[in-house]
Amino acid sequence: MKESGEAALHEIDRFDRGVGWIAYPEETMERASHALAVPNDETETDDVWVIDPLDAPGLDDLLAEFGSVAGVVVGLDRHKRDTAAIATRHDVPVYVPEWMTGVADEIDAPVRRFSGRLADSGFETIRIRNSSLPPWQEVGLFDGETLVVPESLGSSSYFRGDDERLGVHPMLRLTPPRKSLTGLDPDRVLVGHGVGVLDHAPEAIEHALDASRSNAPGLYAKTLRSALGL
Repeated sequence: MKESGEAALHEIDRFDRGVGWIAYPEETMERASHALAVPNDETETDDVWVIDPLDAPGLDDLLAEFGSVAGVVVGLDRHKRDTAAIATRHDVPVYVPEWMTGVADEIDAPVRRFSGRLADSGFETIRIRNSSLPPWQEVGLFDGETLVVPESLGSSSYFRGDDERLGVHPMLRLTPPRKSLTGLDPDRVLVGHGVGVLDHAPEAIEHALDASRSNAPGLYAKTLRSALGL
């Protein structure tokens, strides 16, 4: 499911003010990271916010195409990944939601808390899930155009039913995050596992939520067959 060792930068999800990458392109989990550029009126370069990153050779050159790194963000309590290393290299803090527990103490870098908005990035926060059963703390980010969903939605094969561009996480199939993700109208949605959806994003989100329960048996059967090598 998850690879380690030497990474290889594989670019995904490029648009005018952002880019994503998968550091281990062959892994089943397809752990995706993103960088979002935001104009800064006080400097000649844009601020770059790095979301749930995995490090890889050539990453700093990729980030430099979009501006100067302003901060590194943890969007899911399990997505500490390489946040500390990248933040330290760029001399910026790691940003963690103020309500997200059990994360800051495990990050070997300065941590800054945020709540309703991610600093001066223009991205509003969405508390997608804050649960103890299962343990799950996830924040979404939305600026009216780009929606970032770190874990509840994904496009990796083990997330998606047969007719889905995006799928709800297998563990949330019976309780999809309707309240937090319904009614949004993004131009694109970026996810923490797999490539994002850069066109017709609202329809992809709506279908993922609507089909979550009905497509669950087929998805679980597909996952079981894959695990058994059938």
